[in-house]
Amino acid sequence: MEIIFLCCAFICILFGLYQITFIRQKNKDENISKIAGYIKQGAMAYLKRQYIIIAVFCVGMFVLICFVPFLGINTAIAFIVGALFSVLAGFIGMRVATTANAATATAARQGMHPAFIIAFSGGSVLGLFVVGLGALGLGLLYGVFGDLYVLTGFSLGASSVALFCRVGGGIYTKAADVGADLVGKVEAGIPEDDPRNPAVIADNVGDNVGDVAGMGADLFESYIGSIISAMLLGYAVYQDIGVTYTLLLCASGMIASAAGIFVVKRLRLSSISLSLDIGTYVSGFLVTGASLVLSMVIFGTQNVFFATLSGILAGLAIGKVTEYYTSSKYRHVKKIAHQCGTGSATNILSGLAVGMRSTALPILIIAAAVLASYFSAGVFGIALAAVGMLATVANIIAVDAYGPIADNAGGLAQMTEQDKSVRKITDSLDSVGNTTAAIGKGFSIGSAALTALALFTTYANRVDLSTVNVLDPKVIAGVLIGGMLSYLFAALTIEAVSKAANKMIDEVRRQFREITGIMTGEAVPEYAKCVDISTKAALRQMILPGLLAIAAPIAVGLLLGKGALAGLLVGATVTGVPVAIQMANSGGAWDNAKKHIEEGNFGGAGSDHHKAAVIGDTVGDPMKDTAGPSINILIKLMGIVAVVFASLFLG
Repeated sequence: MEIIFLCCAFICILFGLYQITFIRQKNKDENISKIAGYIKQGAMAYLKRQYIIIAVFCVGMFVLICFVPFLGINTAIAFIVGALFSVLAGFIGMRVATTANAATATAARQGMHPAFIIAFSGGSVLGLFVVGLGALGLGLLYGVFGDLYVLTGFSLGASSVALFCRVGGGIYTKAADVGADLVGKVEAGIPEDDPRNPAVIADNVGDNVGDVAGMGADLFESYIGSIISAMLLGYAVYQDIGVTYTLLLCASGMIASAAGIFVVKRLRLSSISLSLDIGTYVSGFLVTGASLVLSMVIFGTQNVFFATLSGILAGLAIGKVTEYYTSSKYRHVKKIAHQCGTGSATNILSGLAVGMRSTALPILIIAAAVLASYFSAGVFGIALAAVGMLATVANIIAVDAYGPIADNAGGLAQMTEQDKSVRKITDSLDSVGNTTAAIGKGFSIGSAALTALALFTTYANRVDLSTVNVLDPKVIAGVLIGGMLSYLFAALTIEAVSKAANKMIDEVRRQFREITGIMTGEAVPEYAKCVDISTKAALRQMILPGLLAIAAPIAVGLLLGKGALAGLLVGATVTGVPVAIQMANSGGAWDNAKKHIEEGNFGGAGSDHHKAAVIGDTVGDPMKDTAGPSINILIKLMGIVAVVFASLFLG
């Protein structure tokens, strides 16, 4: 079975390499390529410095794991491989995205469809390499060591890198975005992505390091964590056939994702969102059919299939609910745009209310998936629900990563003064991308919840914990600490954005004030200084949240025991999931309310409605792109830390 699994991983990687070749063959405008080169240079400079910090952290963790009882050198090696593959997937995706940005902007001269195909192809590279490298690493380590528990080190490495990439990338992109919007749009009254804005290059760099590299690392660790949990629980319940089913299900998911991506590229529909939906449905249908066949052949029953199906359906349902609350097609976003007429305060209140309300249905969907999967196949079923939701993650990432590529393409069109028809096409692509990004965040949160529950079940199995006594004061303390951590983590990341944004705002104001000729286009802004501000702030501020996520579960487990640590994981999941949903959906709704006004509604750009909407979007940016996504990783990382270091808490 490992051979089939590895073959499917290679197919995804080869398909990804083909997509890279396809993008590089497309002609690019010299002026567009020049500006895109600045963005690529800034992104690479940031990633280089970030990876140095991650490397130092990984060396320290490698030494620590080597000396933990029952872990040793094999798990430490798996940790390094997990970190390396996660970095590699994000790096490749980001590099290709910066190339696809320019190609998309150039292709927009030929029409909507050519530009869409390139943007989607760029996003698909990240998705294909995330699952391809993830599966390749798992398959090779399992084949070499033959020990399922060694694989937890691979997941820990991926989770650690994901946290640093998501937090650091989120701080970077939102510091630049807030500075560019508040000073450029509100104070100076210039359009978005205007080359006169000193923060415009940093803003575009942030889209790549946060929304591409960071998002890829996030879903890479979700994908890995769910598979490893299913393999461990499957072996505990069904021995080798549990592992076999998990690997074959993931193999079918890789092929289904590739098929979905291929279908989207072949379609020539007038509706981009419909094309993306069809690709998602095709991949979901294929993996559902494969799951049914595998369940009947391997187990002789449909029960395991129903557990997997619950995760697949939950993922699709959460995506649709997220779209309902964040898309301008529906009443919630239109209501927020209307509320902008009475100022920023009512806009913010309306957006907060929408985000809070949006938590209800996803939580009920996740709860239903947990119940359905458990009653179908026990604890193994919960892990399979997470695997089912993430089985077609390559396709989901392709849809999500397409958004920032389209957004950057629009920025390049604006900065190089392309014809208005080009910017109109890129804006249309970006509008769909805003919705797909919100759906992607909803999917990430849903998958994080199921993955965290699967990891919790795995931890309980490792420490022989059959029940968690909520009347035990140590357990209650653990629950309260875990519940608090989600809020503390969100506060740290939002505050980091605020500090960095303050410096960015001061710098942009200084340049407007001191460099004469910027507003008339006679002088070039000092873009590099804004890039440097975001880079330093992101790297400095990401360290404390990263260390907190690893230290907290170890400290609680050592000081209060395994039951208290179980309580911490429960508390973090119970608060973290709704907080992440609320932040992501409030931010998405504010963003699309602003876009709705910019389309000419309620007075259009420059109106009082628009100024209030920009303030709401600015508040929502760090919530949806920094704090919310980071909480996803927090609850998963603490879960895998508990699993890896379980031997410390057995005393």
